[in-house]
Amino acid sequence: VQLQASGGGLVQAGGSLRLSCAASGRAFSSYRMGWFLQAPGKEREFVAAINWLGGVTYYADSVKGRFTISRDNTKNTVYLQMDSLKPEDTAVYYCAADSSSSSTWYRKYHLVGEYEYWGQGTLVTVSS
Repeated sequence: VQLQASGGGLVQAGGSLRLSCAASGRAFSSYRMGWFLQAPGKEREFVAAINWLGGVTYYADSVKGRFTISRDNTKNTVYLQMDSLKPEDTAVYYCAADSSSSSTWYRKYHLVGEYEYWGQGTLVTVSS
């Protein structure tokens, strides 16, 4: 599967952005999806994840109540709605796909190594 992330940009603190990740290739609904961020000089870290049909979602504590992950399997797209943005949310955001059917994803959804496919990243900059 190929992943193409978009929607990043410059926004003021308190503002909103919606990131999109379009997938091409094998059936999108067979992938569990995640969003990760990487700030300059730091390791990539988990933001949010969603299972095949969207019935199960997970969030990092730092974004709970502010970010919402969703997917539209008819459009082969996963979204990350980001509200109440803070300067510390500034980072490159990556979408990722996990093709396995293993139940271990429900324990390891937050791990970079759990995902085989990655998009190119989209930069989000939040000014104070």
